This record gives sequence, C-alpha cells and structure tokens, in this order.
Amino acid sequence: MSVGMAAPRKPYGSDPGASRGRLFAEEKSRTRSDFRRDCDRVIHSTAFRRLKHKTQVFVFHEGDHFRTRLTHTLEVAQIARALARQLGLDEDLTETLALAHDLGHPPFGHAGERALDECLKGHGGFDHNAQSLRVVTALERRYPQFDGLNLTWESLEGIVKHNGPMTDRSGNAIGRYREEGVPLEIARYVRKHDLELWSYASLEAQVAAIADDIAYNAHDIDDGLRAGLFKVDDLNVIPRIAQINSGIETRYPGLDDQRHGAELVRELISYLINSVSLETARRIEAAKLGSVQDVRNHNGTLVAFSEAAAADEKAIKDFLFQRMYRHERVMKVMRDAENIVRDLFARYQTRPSDLPADWSADMGAGGESNRARRIGDFIAGMTDRYAMVEHARLFDSTPELR
Repeated sequence: MSVGMAAPRKPYGSDPGASRGRLFAEEKSRTRSDFRRDCDRVIHSTAFRRLKHKTQVFVFHEGDHFRTRLTHTLEVAQIARALARQLGLDEDLTETLALAHDLGHPPFGHAGERALDECLKGHGGFDHNAQSLRVVTALERRYPQFDGLNLTWESLEGIVKHNGPMTDRSGNAIGRYREEGVPLEIARYVRKHDLELWSYASLEAQVAAIADDIAYNAHDIDDGLRAGLFKVDDLNVIPRIAQINSGIETRYPGLDDQRHGAELVRELISYLINSVSLETARRIEAAKLGSVQDVRNHNGTLVAFSEAAAADEKAIKDFLFQRMYRHERVMKVMRDAENIVRDLFARYQTRPSDLPADWSADMGAGGESNRARRIGDFIAGMTDRYAMVEHARLFDSTPELR
C-alpha cells in the first residue's frame, strides 16, 4: 500500500453505524457520524484547551518553539490519521482517541503525575489514563442532560485500553496493573458501563497509541536539538539515524543544523509510519480478521513496528532518556515542579477554603478519600501557569522553573 493513499474502510475497522452507543441515549445527528461527534466534543472541551499551557518536556514559558501538550496532541492526531487512512480504519474515531489521549495529564508532565500519584497513594493513586476517562465521563460539565462528554463506547474503550487489556476474563489485573490493580477511577466506572477490560481495543485505538510513540520520539529529538541538549552529530550513535543523516548530507551538502534537524525529523517520522503500516498490514493478513470483534478477541497487539523499527525506536528512547529526560537542566526543573504540586496538595488538604468556592463546596462529604480525589481533580486540571500562580498566591516563595 502506498503511503498517503486512502484505503476503503475495511471490515475490521470500526463502523460508526454499528457503534455500541452512549451511556446516555441521544438523538442521532443528521450530518455527522457518532465518532465525528465524539471528536468535535473533545476539541470543544475545556480540558482540551488547557493542554495549550501544559508541559510536554519543557515548561510552557521556556520558549515558544517547544512542544506543549496541545501541539504534541495535534501532531499525534496527524500521524494517527495518516496511519488510519492507509489501513482502512475510521479516521474520526482514530482522531478522537489521539486528541483525547492526554486530557488527564496534570501540569508539569510526568513530574506532575509522579507527584500527584505520591500525594494520592493512600487514596487509589493517580494515573493519567484513568484521569482522562474521568475528564470525559464526569469532570467536563457542558451539557444539561449529563456530566462529561457522553462519548461512544468505542471512544471510552480506546481511551482506557489503547495500551492493551487491563484484566483477564476473570477480572484479575494483568501486565503493568498486576501489582497495584486497575486504577481506581477505571474500576469504578466499568461497574456501571462495562468497557470489557479483558479485551484488546480497536485498531483505531492501537493506531492512536503507536502514533503517540512516533510523535514524542521524533519531536523530542527536535526539541532537544533546539534546546541545545545535544547536536545532530550526537544522534549518530543510533544506527538508523546515522543512516538518515548520511543521506541528508549526501543530498544537501553544507545544510545548516536547523534545516538538517527538521529534515531528520521528517524522514524519521515517515520511516516509522511506513514501518507500522507494513507490519500492521502483515499481521492483519496473518490473523485473517473479519470484524472488529476479531480484533478485540485477538491474542495480541496488531498495530506494531517491524522488528527492525522496534529496535530503532528503543534506541531512540534510550538516547532521549539519557541525554534529554535525565539532563540536569530538565531534572532540576522537574524536581521543582514536583514540589509545587506537593505543596499545593498539602495546602488544600489542610486549608480547603483556599480552593475556589465551587471546588471547596461539600468537601466534608464522602470522607477523606473523596476529599483527596477532589483535590487531585482540581490540581490535575491546572495548567503549568495556573499552578505557579496559585503557588505564588499561597506561599512566600515559588521556583521559577528555569
């Protein structure tokens, strides 16, 4: 299949006309499919807009050219749609899941998530996928008939299970959830709306998940180069990138570093997308899929890198871990960011009156865990900027995060 050409929707692609529907029944739209409506609801949500000022790697004020959660999310959506088009999947559902995948991220990226998880340890912990589900099923309050966005079953399934099953058929947690169990908010939600945690999610969800990997690997290279954490030549320790760099130097001798870096990122993304497209098509053919349910019942992930590309992707991750995520400049900012989140959580616990009135109301109801989760919801919804403003309001000294 040639890259960029649309394939007709395949029988194993999700069909909006056969959706399992919404928790709260609604009239069908005359002009939009159910999956298109889901996508539009995500785009118009408050949580989606807040991604503009949430950290990807660099805190929002470090420079206008670095990714935020919003720009990262848009790049994930572009890659996911390209893959869905090639594979004959539903582009609207794929885009919905790509746009929704980070809605639950707190301020300051993974540093904020670590800090909130620590603060909520005795109350079920914090998991950004579970928080994304909570955002779209409870915290968004835009409609008179229900809380949340009332997304279709397929969208909710994809948000929760895009990385694979969470339990076996008996309900026992598996994989990364084996030790601590299924995140609290997911476990609670599926009691009233079964998302079949034991099965694999749709191919659209699997595409959104791998598009996330492609986007952050390629674009963190771009941001790392812009930030001066490493140079183009440093990346030649990764054989695939050394090969791409060599080709660029042959075709464009004397190219400046900025253009070279941009060309490297473009070619890397194309290489990874093509690898996923070909490998996934091979796995689909071998599995002899006849329906979406065949995808859910399959004994493994179908959307994947080829063996060679998986090794390349791991080498990129390893490089970025050492040279970017563990760089002292980044680590210092993230340590300070974690402290901001911890400070805010402790302050709101001891003085809930410091919360806005609509959040502090009824804080006495539901016991200590309910109060802690409510504080966690409030902090998770903050942008980097708002978290720093709140910290400055409540404390004598606030780190600059630079």
